[in-house]
Amino acid sequence: MTRASDTSPMDLTAKLLIAMPGMADSRFEHSVVLICAHSPEGAMGLIVNKRFDDLRLSELVEQLEIGDGSCVRDRAVHFGGPVEPGRGFVLHTRDFTSDLSTLEVGEEFGMTATLDILEALAAGEGPMRALMALGYAGWGPEQLEGEILANGWLTCDADLSLVFDTLDDGKWEAALKSLGVDAISLSAAAGRA
Repeated sequence: MTRASDTSPMDLTAKLLIAMPGMADSRFEHSVVLICAHSPEGAMGLIVNKRFDDLRLSELVEQLEIGDGSCVRDRAVHFGGPVEPGRGFVLHTRDFTSDLSTLEVGEEFGMTATLDILEALAAGEGPMRALMALGYAGWGPEQLEGEILANGWLTCDADLSLVFDTLDDGKWEAALKSLGVDAISLSAAAGRA
């Protein structure tokens, strides 16, 4: 007898994807991706551990003329993924909700892609923790599930500390360690027992 939960689609919303060694797409090599939405129509997420070396949030705030950037001077801008690289997204804690549109991502995260969150951050307000990203990672129907089955990704629970407090260059290994996996022991080859 099959239970209803056995046939329900996988929902990875608010989970982290951890790129496996040998990831075919170099843009995702050693990536950690927070899945913001996942349904039968596809998935959308933000890479949380790859920042632009030559771009700061203060520069974006100044270019958009919504402040002088002093409240966000030390904040990085992340490469959220290869889709729509000119579009901005702010991943943040749930202590902020945009009057225009905030997507609830599980119980701890929110994602806002409207200008009002940048205005709040530029004014020294807004969420306690936030990560600005340009672009996003997207998958069509069943594409992400296929990549996971092909040994492209591991999944784990998202943790506020890992996403917002861990240094970007340590997030991949920290995500692996949350699963009890050592990066040295990983193989790029898939196998089934």
